[in-house]
Amino acid sequence: MLSLRGVFDNYYNAIRPTRVVFDTNRIWCAHLPSLAALFPAARVIACVRHVPWVIDSIESLIRRNVWQPSKIFEGDNQGTMWSRVEGLTAPAGMVGFAWNAVRQAFYGNEADRMLVLTYETLTGDPARAMAEVYGFLGLPPFAHDFERIEFDATEFDARLGTPGLHSVRSAVRRVERPTILTPDLWARFENDSFWWAPAPNPRGVRVV
Repeated sequence: MLSLRGVFDNYYNAIRPTRVVFDTNRIWCAHLPSLAALFPAARVIACVRHVPWVIDSIESLIRRNVWQPSKIFEGDNQGTMWSRVEGLTAPAGMVGFAWNAVRQAFYGNEADRMLVLTYETLTGDPARAMAEVYGFLGLPPFAHDFERIEFDATEFDARLGTPGLHSVRSAVRRVERPTILTPDLWARFENDSFWWAPAPNPRGVRVV
């Protein structure tokens, strides 16, 4: 355990010595027991969105890049929307793995270390969302400018063969639009956003 702790400490101190680290890898929800043992003060902010809209967003992106095979599907995105959805939501798929990992943490013994932050709150009331995050982490609040967001992952998205995957708008807004999913696909995943259910939430996870 000490060796593993040393790997983290040396890695992050080499980048920028700091007492607070934000790491955006989706894998942490799947390894929350290990993370809690290594870093008792560690917390997880699970950013979630209504599952059909996650799938819709990825499918929309694939259609915008129709001439470029995406490595999300191991280079094969020439099938149908149904085959792409099957790949995304498989247990090892980009959506399926993340969904299972969040669910595992949500119902696990370390759930008290977890805050579920919904896309709907973040885009509809960003000031409240960020206040909840800072309160959960026990950090002083920071004055964000929600009208001017700067982020760039162009090179990463290009290597993945999926331009625009991490693109964000300059202003935080909730954009309403019709889904491109067929009714059967929407219905298939409509009830999978378990964090919205009034019960069960046996660990009392904070959902914002």
